[in-house]
Amino acid sequence: MTMEVFREFTFDSAHWLPHVPEDHKCRRVHGHTYRVTLHVTGGIKQPAGWVMDFADLKRIAGPVFDGLDHRLLNDIPGLENPTAENLAVWLWGKLRPALPGLSQVTVRENETSGCSYRGE
Repeated sequence: MTMEVFREFTFDSAHWLPHVPEDHKCRRVHGHTYRVTLHVTGGIKQPAGWVMDFADLKRIAGPVFDGLDHRLLNDIPGLENPTAENLAVWLWGKLRPALPGLSQVTVRENETSGCSYRGE
């Protein structure tokens, strides 16, 4: 039986988008409370009865999100153009080695806008 579990993380960061027109509002520095959901797919492991311990997911992913919190994303190597899409791909690359069951990264910039990435 294959299951998918998820855990949500939040962090606050600023960014600006360097490849949009000069008069676009996202060209200016602004901030978001990002909400990221990590999905992990796998079989239910016995005797615990879970795909993975949510505490282990937090232990693995937490330091990555701590490194983004209250930062200007543009200053982080690999995030020079920090769109939600590029952030999702960047997070996948950082987390997938330690989370082989990672199946989806969803990045939300606000309540109504975001994207999901499921790897190559």
